[in-house]
Amino acid sequence: MDSEGAKVPPVDERAVTLRPVMGEDDEFLLAVYASSREDELAQVQWPEGLKETFLRMQFDAQRAEYEQRHADAEYAVVLVDRRPAGRIWIARPGDEIHLLDIALLPEFQNSGVGTVLLRRLMDEARRAALPLRHYVFVLNTEALRFYERLGFSVIGESGGAYRYMEWLPPGTEAAAAPPPTS
Repeated sequence: MDSEGAKVPPVDERAVTLRPVMGEDDEFLLAVYASSREDELAQVQWPEGLKETFLRMQFDAQRAEYEQRHADAEYAVVLVDRRPAGRIWIARPGDEIHLLDIALLPEFQNSGVGTVLLRRLMDEARRAALPLRHYVFVLNTEALRFYERLGFSVIGESGGAYRYMEWLPPGTEAAAAPPPTS
């Protein structure tokens, strides 16, 4: 929803851009992370301030793990008409394109932004003849359906909590997927 609480209308592909994460993005990135956990965390009664502390701790741990395991990854803020709308983390280790994480603020969801970003990654994967892979939380049925509609298929699981999904460019043979790690 925008400042008046309305959903953003469907976006023009040209309105969706990325820019590298900068130090001053920290609070925005935390807000995006928090919005991605709202439904899950709404199920628990939190004493004053504890939820915010928990979210900060989880956010910092996730970022530290990604930076340690994927030091050369692209960490970008998603912009829609130059307005910060979300985040995307992408690793390119050479044998695949790995979408580490994508999250959009609620007002930008279901407006085509995610589809634009995924189609761009699929185009990149097609040009490089590499698989595009991503983990999806097993209880996030909307996300699972979204990726399946784009042609992703489940190729494994990680700890029972995540589905490991892959999109292969046409004409590309499925290579053995690395064991799920994150």
